[in-house]
Amino acid sequence: MTIIAVTGHMDLTEDSVPLVRAALDDLLSRHAGDGQLNGISCIAKGSDSLFAEAVLAAGGRLTVVIPSQDYRQNKVKPDHAALFDRLVEAAEKVLVLPHEAANRQAYEAANAVLVERADRLVAVWNGEPPTGKGGGTADTVLDAQAAGVPVDVVWPEGAARRN
Repeated sequence: MTIIAVTGHMDLTEDSVPLVRAALDDLLSRHAGDGQLNGISCIAKGSDSLFAEAVLAAGGRLTVVIPSQDYRQNKVKPDHAALFDRLVEAAEKVLVLPHEAANRQAYEAANAVLVERADRLVAVWNGEPPTGKGGGTADTVLDAQAAGVPVDVVWPEGAARRN
């Protein structure tokens, strides 16, 4: 059983979504053949949710990590709420971290859980270095590499982030 975690940008352009989804479908299809695909995601808007949808579409099992007690109420915007709720419902396991508030510390803790549990990390990432704020995609990639977790970068030609 291979556990594949995801990290990635939340702010993909609308035109990037189908490109990223196709790349994720292709990548995950290589792991889905034996019926042992297990994905782990924080299911944030953008890359995390695209990955979770792709895991489920490939017949895999999904584990959801929610960074804080208040995450659904205070951080999930109306345009993402239905998908967020559907992914929580479809998940085999949901792990809600003990942080009361969604903040940088909660996001860093959630990313640490992803890296600790993963056999591989998929990074929907444009390759830009960390911002210095912590808890971002580049930080998680660096943490995974430091832990010896293989990283598969997904950034198809034409993908972009909103300005």
